[in-house]
Amino acid sequence: MAKKKDRLIYLPLGGAGEIGMNMYLYGYGPKGSEKFILVDVGVTFPDMESSPGVDLIMADPAYITARADRLEAIFITHAHEDHIGALGLLYPQLQAPIYCRAFTAAIGRNKMERLGADSSAIKEVGMWPETVEAGPFTVGFAPISHSIPEASALVIDTPAGRIFHSGDFKIDPDPQVGEAFDPELMKEIGKGGIKAFVCDSTNVFNHHPGRSEASLPSAITEMMAHASGMVVATTFASNVARLKTLAQAAVDAGREVVMVGRAMNVMTQTAMSTGVLTDFPPVISIEDAKGKPRDKLMVLATGSQGERRAASAQLAVGKYQGMELKAGDTFLFSSKTIPGNEIGVGRIHNQLAEKGVVVVAEDDRYHVSGHANRPDLDRLQTLLNPELVIPMHGEYRHLREHAELAEANGRKAIIAPNGVMVDLTNEAKVAEHIDTGRTYLDGTVLIGAMDGIVRQRLQFAMRGHVVVSVMIDEDNRMSDGVWAEGHGLPEPKHGSLDEKLEAAMNRDLEKAKRGALGDDETIEKIVVQACNRVCKKAIGKKPVVTVLINRMVA
Repeated sequence: MAKKKDRLIYLPLGGAGEIGMNMYLYGYGPKGSEKFILVDVGVTFPDMESSPGVDLIMADPAYITARADRLEAIFITHAHEDHIGALGLLYPQLQAPIYCRAFTAAIGRNKMERLGADSSAIKEVGMWPETVEAGPFTVGFAPISHSIPEASALVIDTPAGRIFHSGDFKIDPDPQVGEAFDPELMKEIGKGGIKAFVCDSTNVFNHHPGRSEASLPSAITEMMAHASGMVVATTFASNVARLKTLAQAAVDAGREVVMVGRAMNVMTQTAMSTGVLTDFPPVISIEDAKGKPRDKLMVLATGSQGERRAASAQLAVGKYQGMELKAGDTFLFSSKTIPGNEIGVGRIHNQLAEKGVVVVAEDDRYHVSGHANRPDLDRLQTLLNPELVIPMHGEYRHLREHAELAEANGRKAIIAPNGVMVDLTNEAKVAEHIDTGRTYLDGTVLIGAMDGIVRQRLQFAMRGHVVVSVMIDEDNRMSDGVWAEGHGLPEPKHGSLDEKLEAAMNRDLEKAKRGALGDDETIEKIVVQACNRVCKKAIGKKPVVTVLINRMVA
């Protein structure tokens, strides 16, 4: 029973207003003393335009790490990177028990162990109606179909009512691997009343009912049977059902299967070791494949999103472990390009085309989405009959469209992008706005988006860089002149840029007022002004300037 002073809050830290790096917080208790549970700890991937050199991007967990003593548990809905990818990286700051189902737990342990974190913090949980007690929360994992095994929605019971957190889902009566969507289970969960339905919004703009994974095998088998030469197929490595569909289609078309790329092997082995995948068509090694006729082979390769180091990218430009594509071969993208990855994927398409390889991509005969389309969102809302819908997992336009869909059906909805805290206790309302941001993994170090490191990198990339060394003797006079060296800058039409810079800086420093060279800030100001003046005139740019001042000691 809820007490008057207690409140139930929902706060997205990542994944609401964007696709990726999911992180959602639920709290219950007196204002300022709530107990919390965290749902998902995901990542998104960088690009050279906005985050050069960065390895991974995740939500900034500062709000909950400042309250980590009140964090009761972490719940992971499924093992996609945008839901589990930051677990090992952020766990040292969170230090709470982690609950997930067996397949997700195996992937999570692997991530934790690779980073030296305590993998024993991960606890396996069975499916609903089994539940976990976490402070004032009682949480169960309701199986729900998606493009990875054992995806689960969370049934979160609190003294103020029940929340249904969908995670990523689709309505699939026959997903080939893993549990089918169960409408009767959803109705049963909704019987006691749902205070808030926090729901995936990814495909809200698609007005066609979603298609089942079971609709793909015949079309893929036919394509492979009629394809000339070798067939290479790529998809998301985590889509174990699709990997099985592609491999079985190849066998049925008279081809032997080769699997290349670490991620696919890890996912299939994990699925088999946890009992999710009970059978998989025979796979031969690359070495064994070398003696086989090309038209009797199908290669499963990682890299459906254009990742430069993945097997697909390497096959597109040359060889991968001795295997090479030739004119007349077929390359199947059994996947959808995630927004933001179009350039990388397009680059591979072009490289394959230059080789004379037949590219089959963005074809609905060979791919189905793992997310619920608009009619499917409507159907699950009808089954659960919630009081309130809170869209998540989507850009702001997805959230708004999803909220309007709920309202059109007579339900209340509230849009809560990252940082918007919603009080769900009675009538849902926005309670606070919290500063949220991003954390970057840069090499092996976690840095804040506002630390200036990435911004400085971007400045170097856009403006170039000049390093200047100034020697000052013990009498505060110039010694040996200025040394300057530009990086990432073009040479002017006439003369050397470095020599022009050195001449201007020497002249300006020598003309400085008596005593000016005794002050480092004054020297730096003179040098930067000279650099900007010379570079603007010579090459039309004002580079970033680093001034090194070396003072001689008597």
